[in-house]
Amino acid sequence: MLQTWKNEFVSWDPEKCGSSWISLPRKLLWVPDVVINEFMEKNSAPFVPYNYLSSDGLVLDAQPVRVVSSCNLDIYSFPFDIQNCSLSFNSYLHRLAAVQLDLSETAEEILEYSKEVMATMGEWELVGITAKKYQFPAGDEEIYEELRFHISLRRRATLYVVNLLIPSCFLIMVDLFSFLLPPKSVDRSAFKMTLILGYTVFLLIMNDLLPVTGNTIPLLNVFLSLCLALMVASLLETILITNLLCGSAHYSPVPRWIRVFVLHILGPILRLPPKPRDLQDNTIIQNPVAQEMKVSSLVEEDRGAPEQKGPLNEDTALQELRGLGRDLQALRLQVEQQAGGSQSSEEWIHLGFIIDRLLFVLYILFISVSFITIIIIWVQSFEAN
Repeated sequence: MLQTWKNEFVSWDPEKCGSSWISLPRKLLWVPDVVINEFMEKNSAPFVPYNYLSSDGLVLDAQPVRVVSSCNLDIYSFPFDIQNCSLSFNSYLHRLAAVQLDLSETAEEILEYSKEVMATMGEWELVGITAKKYQFPAGDEEIYEELRFHISLRRRATLYVVNLLIPSCFLIMVDLFSFLLPPKSVDRSAFKMTLILGYTVFLLIMNDLLPVTGNTIPLLNVFLSLCLALMVASLLETILITNLLCGSAHYSPVPRWIRVFVLHILGPILRLPPKPRDLQDNTIIQNPVAQEMKVSSLVEEDRGAPEQKGPLNEDTALQELRGLGRDLQALRLQVEQQAGGSQSSEEWIHLGFIIDRLLFVLYILFISVSFITIIIIWVQSFEAN
């Protein structure tokens, strides 16, 4: 911090004294009590006990200052954020009538010089410096003056993009393309479980790169949480589809409204139309009374036939035909039940494929909309700063 002021009580003739500049201890001269309001710790820079004094009364006071200051951070658009901090200089005791603060150089010159000498760890980039004077009323009906520097710093986002954003996008794309795996022949759920476990470990390792201070939640944290939530939702969808494909044989028939809405409406839209059913046998199973009437008529016809070769016991033949009819009817019912169960299982399996395709399309749409929205918010926040 370099301060210069004019002391009108000190002057000499440099030709007679032989020097135009001398150094004096600070305690022998009046020094303005200019402080930095944002100081959070004691100044640990080395103390310089001397000032330079010119023959015309100009005093030059140069003191190294190590400032640990407070700054309100807006990390919503992290890591594409620009932070605006300020350093306020003012006299601690003297009012405007006693001490007036002015810049010895313009803010543009200070900015250019600061860019040349500024040394950072590579995370921040100095964007701009502006200076403005403010006047505030004091309690004794006087005014005190404050010189405030507004400093803009842009975070270098390359580190976070390479270490956080790009790996997250790669993993979410792998999870997206895992929908192409056949759920029957490949254990898709194990693959997705491994992917979620790997992504969780990745987030734990990279947790130190995320900011821990600020008034708002960074948009990057929302992005990472969204990626993890999508992976979990994808795993739950895989569990549902696997259950439909493997346990459909024990399910009741598909309800009519589900069959109509999913199989006949969503199926053709998703390019998975229902398979055409085979033509069913239209043979009507007659009731036992009709069967008995038919058997009786056949027995009468056999009795009246001239070419009958031997005696025929009507009661025995009728009972045998009745038993044979009951056996055939029971066999037919059993075959129809098995065919109906197979048809119901095929409908549930087809329903599972349609739901899998539908959720895959919704997954793509949700990822696209979410990523585009986050990118737009980041760009708007970057331009606003």
